[in-house]
Amino acid sequence: MLQSELETRKIRVMKTAQDDAPSSASDLFGAGALVLVTLSNPREKIWGAVLHLTAAGLSMRGIGLESLEDFAGMLRSGEAASASAVFFPMHRIERIELDARNGAIPSIAERFEAKCGRTAVSVLGA
Repeated sequence: MLQSELETRKIRVMKTAQDDAPSSASDLFGAGALVLVTLSNPREKIWGAVLHLTAAGLSMRGIGLESLEDFAGMLRSGEAASASAVFFPMHRIERIELDARNGAIPSIAERFEAKCGRTAVSVLGA
């Protein structure tokens, strides 16, 4: 009897872990996820929040990585600035990566907040 209780609990724990894990890339890169997107033709990098990801492409609210410092400076000084909502067709997308801390290296969102004093969520609506 004790063995069957342990097996039942083990199955319950495993099922809960599976339910909590993302079931696909669309779950992992779902609406609100902060990402860094690398595009081709022309080559550029965009940081922002996913609005919608489909086979046709990616809709996101973001800022070109080369403009991020200026954008953060504008927000820090109180100027009116907002991120653009854009759509990129799938044939332009080379790579989409989650914006996440890597050990001691902070995420872009953490660096952004340190520079302008506002969270990525408040600026991008993630």
